[in-house]
Amino acid sequence: MEKYSIEPYGKEDNVSDYRKEEAYLRAKKKVESLIGFYWHFAVYIVVNAFLIILIGVNAGFDGFGPYATAVFWGIGLFFHFIGVFGPDFFFGKNWEKRKIEEFMDKERKNWE
Repeated sequence: MEKYSIEPYGKEDNVSDYRKEEAYLRAKKKVESLIGFYWHFAVYIVVNAFLIILIGVNAGFDGFGPYATAVFWGIGLFFHFIGVFGPDFFFGKNWEKRKIEEFMDKERKNWE
């Protein structure tokens, strides 16, 4: 009688197959979050343009009223942006190092 192995992969393929699958799942999750943000942004633009025009025509464009929804929803959209792209979007991964080098170069020029 033949013994059956419950392992789906051979011993040598275990690590690389799991890493490829995990990398694929991480990439897929990132793409889904990007798509979610882009849809959120598109709906934000369409709905707020409609609301600003509608409220502005009926009540006037002066004051905070026509723009209130856009401002508060914009705050939420900004946090969604930070959640998707991360804080490194603004400063980059090497921002601190570049700034230190920039200030050191300025100091060096002042002393020359």
